Amino acid sequence: MEALNRYKAMRVVPFDVPGHKRGKGNRELTDFLGERCLTVDVNSMKPLDNLCHPVSVIKEAEALAADAFGARHAFFMVNGTTSAVQSMVMTACKRGEKIIMPRNVHRSAINALVLSGAVPVYVNPGMNRQLGISLGMSLDDVAQAIHENPDAKAVLINNPTYYGVCSNLKAITELAHRHGMLVLVDEAHGTHFYFSDKTPPSAMSVGADMAAVSMHKSGGSLTQSSLLLVNNQVSEGYVRQIINLTQTTSGSYLLISSLDISRRNLALRGEAIFQKVIDLAQYAREEINKIGGYYAFSKELINGDTIYDFDVTKLSIHTLDIGLAGIEVYDILRDDYDIQIEFGDIGNVLAYVSIGDRVLELERLVSALSEIKRRYAKDKTGMLSQEYIRPTVVLPPQEAFYAASEPVPLEQGLGRICSEFVMCYPPGIPILAPGEEITPAVLEYIQYAKEKGCFLTGTQDSAVNKVQIIKE
Repeated sequence: MEALNRYKAMRVVPFDVPGHKRGKGNRELTDFLGERCLTVDVNSMKPLDNLCHPVSVIKEAEALAADAFGARHAFFMVNGTTSAVQSMVMTACKRGEKIIMPRNVHRSAINALVLSGAVPVYVNPGMNRQLGISLGMSLDDVAQAIHENPDAKAVLINNPTYYGVCSNLKAITELAHRHGMLVLVDEAHGTHFYFSDKTPPSAMSVGADMAAVSMHKSGGSLTQSSLLLVNNQVSEGYVRQIINLTQTTSGSYLLISSLDISRRNLALRGEAIFQKVIDLAQYAREEINKIGGYYAFSKELINGDTIYDFDVTKLSIHTLDIGLAGIEVYDILRDDYDIQIEFGDIGNVLAYVSIGDRVLELERLVSALSEIKRRYAKDKTGMLSQEYIRPTVVLPPQEAFYAASEPVPLEQGLGRICSEFVMCYPPGIPILAPGEEITPAVLEYIQYAKEKGCFLTGTQDSAVNKVQIIKE
C-alpha cells in the first residue's frame, strides 16, 4: 500500500498498460469505480515489484503476512483460493501419484487432479442424517486410507467445511507426517482461525505443510484475493514455480494491496474483530432457535471425531422441519426480503457472518426467518434430506475428463461414467465428478436439486438437461 501511495505522488506519465491510463481513457469505468481506484490499477514495474518473482515491496508484504499467520512463507494469490488449492495439490503430487482427500472437497481440488494427473484416494466424510450434511473425516478412516495406500504423497483436509465442521486436524497432521506424507489444508473458510483462541486451531498452528486461505471471505480483502501459506520443508522456490503455471502474469494491484491492508487490519485488530463476529453469530443463533422449526446448530454437535470441533462464526440453519428446502428459504429471503445469504442447499442455509456485519442486519434476518415460517411453513413429508452421496469412482479424474465423451439426457446416463462435473454452486462441492458412475441416488439428487431451484453448474449443457458420459 505504501509503495502504491508513493507511486501516485510521483505523477508518472504512463506509457505502459493498462490502456485506460489511470482511468482517463474510460470515463464510464472511472465514474463507476472511482478515480482513486483506477489510479492504482497499474502494471508491474520496478518500484512496485512483480508478483511472479517478487524481490522488494511484494516480498516484504508477503513476509509480513507469513508472520501474521505463523507460516514460514506466504504467497499472495490473485486467482482466488481455487488457484491456491490447485497449487498445493500440484506441489505435492505429480502425475499418477496418490493424494488422500475427503470427497466433499471444493471442485478446485478435483480440478487440480484433472490438471496434474494425481489420483485421489477418497475418504468418505461422516454424515449427520438429521441435518443431511457431510461432516469431517474420521481419524480411523484416514488411518485406514494411509494403511491401504502407503505410497500416497499427501493428505488434504477441509478446515472447516462450509457448515463449520472441523476434523481432528492436529491428529491427522501428526499421523500423515509419521508416514512421510505432506498435509495440505483447504482453509477457504478459516481465515479467522489465525486470530482467535475461541475458534478451532489453524493449519499452521498444528504443523501442516501448506494451507489455502480465502482472505476475501472472513478476512475482509477484495473478492478473488487469497493467501497460500507454506511451512516446514516445503520449497518456497518450487511452490512459486507451480503457482506461476496457472496464476496470471498481470497481478492486480487492487487485489494485492487489499491483501496487504487486510493483513495489517487483522494483525492489529483481529482478535477483537472476531470476538465481535462470534458474539453476533451466537446472538443470531439463539434468536433463530427461539422461533421454532429452524435449527441453527453449533458446538453441541461435537462428537470427538467426524465433528471434532465447530466454527462458531458459521450461522448454519437447518430448514427442513418447516417443510422448506434450504434453497427455497434462500430464494424467499432474496426475492421477498432483499436479504442475500451465502447459500441454500437441500436442507440448510448459511448466513455468512463476518467483520462487516452489525446487529441491525442480523435482527432483520431473524425477523424475516420468523415471517417466512409463518407464511410458508408446510408439512415436511417427502422432503429429500441427504446432502452427501458416496461416489462410485471408476476412473481417475484426468483420464475421465479427457476421454472421448458424448452428451446424453440425464436419465439415460444411469449406470454410465460421467466425464464432467455436476454441482450446486455455492457451495461448489461436486455431486458428480469426472470418472464417477451415475447411480440412481445421484440422479435422484440432481433432479430434486433442479426442481427446488438449486443453481447447478459444471456441465457443458448450461441447462443441465444433458450430461457428458464416456463413450463405450
